[in-house]
Amino acid sequence: MESPQLLVFPYLFAALIFSLSWSSSIQTHESFLHCLSLHPEDTSSVTKVIYTQNNSSYSSVLNFTAQNLRFSTLSTPTPIAILTPLRASHVQETIYCSRKHGLQVRIRSGGHDFEGLSYTAKVPFVVIDLINLRSIEVNTEKRTAWVESGATIGELYYEIAKGSRTLAFPAGIGHTIGVGGHLSGGGVGSLVRKYGLAADNVIDAHVIDVNGKIVDRKSMGEDLFWAIRGGGGGSFGIVLAWKIKLVPVPANVTLCNVRKTLEQNATKLIHRWQYVAHNLPKEIHMSITMSRVKPSQDEKLTIQAIFGSVFLGGLDKLIPLMKKRFPELGLVKEDCEEMSWAESILYSTQFPKGEPLETLLGRSQKSVLSESFFKAKSDYVKEPIPETGFEGLWPKLYEENGVMVLVAQGGKMDEILETETPYPHRAGNIYSILYVVDWEEKDNINSERYMSWMRRLYDYMTPYVSKSPREAYVNYRDIDIGTNDDDNTSYEQVSIWGLKYFKNNFNRLVHVKMMVDPENFFRNEQSIPPLPSL
Repeated sequence: MESPQLLVFPYLFAALIFSLSWSSSIQTHESFLHCLSLHPEDTSSVTKVIYTQNNSSYSSVLNFTAQNLRFSTLSTPTPIAILTPLRASHVQETIYCSRKHGLQVRIRSGGHDFEGLSYTAKVPFVVIDLINLRSIEVNTEKRTAWVESGATIGELYYEIAKGSRTLAFPAGIGHTIGVGGHLSGGGVGSLVRKYGLAADNVIDAHVIDVNGKIVDRKSMGEDLFWAIRGGGGGSFGIVLAWKIKLVPVPANVTLCNVRKTLEQNATKLIHRWQYVAHNLPKEIHMSITMSRVKPSQDEKLTIQAIFGSVFLGGLDKLIPLMKKRFPELGLVKEDCEEMSWAESILYSTQFPKGEPLETLLGRSQKSVLSESFFKAKSDYVKEPIPETGFEGLWPKLYEENGVMVLVAQGGKMDEILETETPYPHRAGNIYSILYVVDWEEKDNINSERYMSWMRRLYDYMTPYVSKSPREAYVNYRDIDIGTNDDDNTSYEQVSIWGLKYFKNNFNRLVHVKMMVDPENFFRNEQSIPPLPSL
């Protein structure tokens, strides 16, 4: 039998290691803060932008824009400090001090990273929250704007609408989404079939690189400018601001919603939609939202499909066009509303017609993708799914309160080469799919139930979606498809997820990473790694 002294030794050793680690962490923390205090021109400004765990506002600042509440629990690792820079020099100093003291950084603009990678990490880290860098300058004459990364899509739309009812920007419909992350991953919205992605309409940018230098398109070079427009955030540097091209829209656009249940022939309509939506004129953007519903207290559960459309024009042109191209849907004027393009953003996210445009300035909106516990995945479809495929899908959707959103492609997206930006999902894709399941805080103890359901649904869809690789959208982040090792990542490992997001563009992204950040300072679980052997 071992002596008591020998049995106790492993515990003493473990306690010693923990004590040393804790001591080292505190020392790193203090050294980092001391480093920051040495640098700003106005030393007193540091107190305005740094929040540590000793600060009473720390939790509220950390959680204010944390959109997926799965990553706001007591078990979620938290940063040693949050910085909310007021100017570029604060970002530069944070990069310098983080590198010097071995801390990772996470960059957050709107907090919508589906896997929380913009504000969580498994190692000691600092969050640079760009919320205070949100200025917007719109030039309606030149049809351009400069927008800082901390602004929201809604704030951008509001400023454009103030200057012109007939100008827009082809980004997403979620008005609380941060500009920085959205443009970094591509940015899909209701104008995508007419004007392409948000990133397709970026014409310049200001980036702080790993050495703290601020570069624009000319000084950064075309390789880095290519990479930041769709290569995903958090890999190449910190984009402070974007110069974007504004696009013309009519004074009024038309939004329509047609709701059909399984009992109202939804399956056949969805099947037919697959042949129609991507072939319609570029001015029409169509989607289908599918979920289980209970139409009334007396009726049984069923599956409902909401056929949504946004048309750059009036009802007088839309109705006859749809009667000719998609008569089965039975679209009538009572299904539609006319409004300005900016108003359509609010209407598309369940606000009533007539909602004041100032609502776009709000940074808080609860939905299945904001301020909730959720898991999401994505797919791309190249061939219409047979009716039997949907019939086999319905029992899965009956199981949980999940949602599937089918978004038509085609139009401008078919005209842009898949190598034009890192976002490769262009010609050949007839629509994309977003899968979401969300739940309440009281159900989070059973979160694995919802996660498991989502994975079963995703597995079921395998025969019907893109293959080799099974493509995914980087802005719908999904760590189920693969992650990097902390230190020793191989091409074989990272290409599992990298090729899904970027296809063959992944290799060029790795090349750019080697050029601009060879020591891999800007990194997370799905950042582009530097791989010298590639």
